[in-house]
Amino acid sequence: MSAPRLMTAMITPYDENLEVNYTKAAELAKYLADNGSEGIVVSGTTGESPVLTTEEKLQLLKVVKGAVGDRIKVWLGTGSNNTRQSVILSQEAEKNGADGVMLVCPYYNKPTQEGLYQHFKTIAESVSIPVMLYNVPGRTSSNLLPETAARLAAIENIVAIKEASGDLDQVSKLIRLLPERVLIYSGDDSLTLPIMSLGGYGVISIASHLVGNDIKEMIYAFVNGDVKKATKLHLYLFPMFKGLFVTTNPIPLKEALNIKGMQVGGFRLPLTEAGEKEKQFLQELLKEYKLI
Repeated sequence: MSAPRLMTAMITPYDENLEVNYTKAAELAKYLADNGSEGIVVSGTTGESPVLTTEEKLQLLKVVKGAVGDRIKVWLGTGSNNTRQSVILSQEAEKNGADGVMLVCPYYNKPTQEGLYQHFKTIAESVSIPVMLYNVPGRTSSNLLPETAARLAAIENIVAIKEASGDLDQVSKLIRLLPERVLIYSGDDSLTLPIMSLGGYGVISIASHLVGNDIKEMIYAFVNGDVKKATKLHLYLFPMFKGLFVTTNPIPLKEALNIKGMQVGGFRLPLTEAGEKEKQFLQELLKEYKLI
C-alpha cells in the first residue's frame, strides 16, 4: 500500500470534566476514515499534546488504532524538547502498534542544527517503525534547515518530513536535497497544493476534520494531472483553510466541530474557548460550506 497523502492531525475530545473522551475519539477516528483521511496522527499539536499525559497519549493510540487501524494508518506524535522522554514514548508507541511516530522540533530550548541532528537521530535509531520529522518554527523557534534534514535522510526509518515553515524557498531546497524516498508533507492546509507543485507528497491536515473529501479530491486531481481542477478546489477551500486560524489552533477547529454538533468538548488550560466574535465567524464559515 502506498503512503497516505491525506493524513489528519486529530483533535483530542474531552468530556465535561476535561478528561479524554475515548469513546468520542474512536467515533471521530471512524468519521475521519469515512471522509477522506488516509491516515491519522494522534497527539500532535492539534491534539493538544502539551497537556496530555504519556498514559493518555498511549491510550488514545490504542483506541484509535482499535477503531480504524485495519483501514488507515495511525501515527503518534511522540516528539518533545526532552530527547530521553521522546525515546521512551516512541518505543512505547512501537510496542503499542503505532504505524509511525511524528517528531516535532524541540521547542523552547532552541538547539543548534547539530543538536537537532543528534536529537532526531537518537530517537529514530531507538525504534524500527517509520519516523516523520515535523518542522514548525513558528511554534518551536527552531528551524530544521534542509541541509540538516538531508543528513538525517541517511537514517533508514526517517521516511517523511512535515514542513510548516511557510517558506516555499525552503521547501524547494528541501526537495532538491532529499532522496525521493523521503516524502514531504505540507504542515499548512493552505500550502498543500503549492508544496505538491514543487514535488511535495501530501498534507498533515486539520481542515480535513470538516472538508476531508474535498481536500482528498484536490490532492488526487493534482496527482492525476488535472491542475485546473486542483486549483479550483484549492481556491474554493482557501477561506476554510485560513478561517480555522482565526485564533490559536486547535481552538477554532474544536469550536467549529462543536458548532457542527460533534460534541468534542472544551480545552485544557492554557488554551481557552474562542470569544463570541470568533464563534460567530466560525458559524458563518460553516454555513458558507453548508456544514450546518
